[in-house]
Amino acid sequence: MIRARKQFGQHFLEPAWVEKVIRAIDPRRDQVFVEIGPGPGALTRPLTARAGAVIAFEIDRDLAASLTAEAIPNLTVIEGDFLSTTWFTGAEPGQQPQPMRVVGNLPYNVASPIMFRLIELHATGVALVDATLMLQREVADRLVAAPGSKEYGVLGILIQQAADVETVLKLPAGAFRPPPKVLSSLVRLRFRARQPPVRDPVFFARLVQAVFTRRRKTMANALLALDQGAAPRLRPSEALARAGLDGVRRPETLSLAEFACLADAYVAGP
Repeated sequence: MIRARKQFGQHFLEPAWVEKVIRAIDPRRDQVFVEIGPGPGALTRPLTARAGAVIAFEIDRDLAASLTAEAIPNLTVIEGDFLSTTWFTGAEPGQQPQPMRVVGNLPYNVASPIMFRLIELHATGVALVDATLMLQREVADRLVAAPGSKEYGVLGILIQQAADVETVLKLPAGAFRPPPKVLSSLVRLRFRARQPPVRDPVFFARLVQAVFTRRRKTMANALLALDQGAAPRLRPSEALARAGLDGVRRPETLSLAEFACLADAYVAGP
């Protein structure tokens, strides 16, 4: 019997819920899947039965060895940390990118870094179509949050700029072994070009992160937390005026488009 390892944040999906998740993923025979954290293979086996190929990244060497030993013909198991893999950069120059879908039951402590890594890979030309991911319910709610809600913040803004996000299934704690202390949701990210586009994506992210450290302050005050870095120096009042924004508004009320406009105002400079 395979036991979940606390050090890797493992919670394995119960068989009764596997088919529901597979139906939500809807794999097809002509599709290639990347699975992040297959664990004992509860999703991996039905995926390989319905998809063209599955490339599974597993950090736990015992679980990776166990899956490899099954010798499933259309399964490739890669032992190691998905966040540090160089597998996606191994294509031959000029080779047409292979469209891939992503699935994963993500450990709660690395869910956000993995999502940002997927967005980074897509932005650099890796042909990722979508990602269907099991997440902590609180994180999933932040991903789909709208301006003005208590869940709205940095994670939702930065992910929504690069992907369309929807919740496709909600799971109770009892859907996993061992049961986690939180609820979970299955979400789908459909990757696309950044919308709205911004002049400097790194500065845009820095601005959003800075103002949400002071989310209860007015924008005029919250922007004082921004390190403008190499951007031309502007006072918050100047940047807000150029973006057509009222400085008494709070960060949680600004839309994605308004944050993009504000970031571009800073980058454009005096």
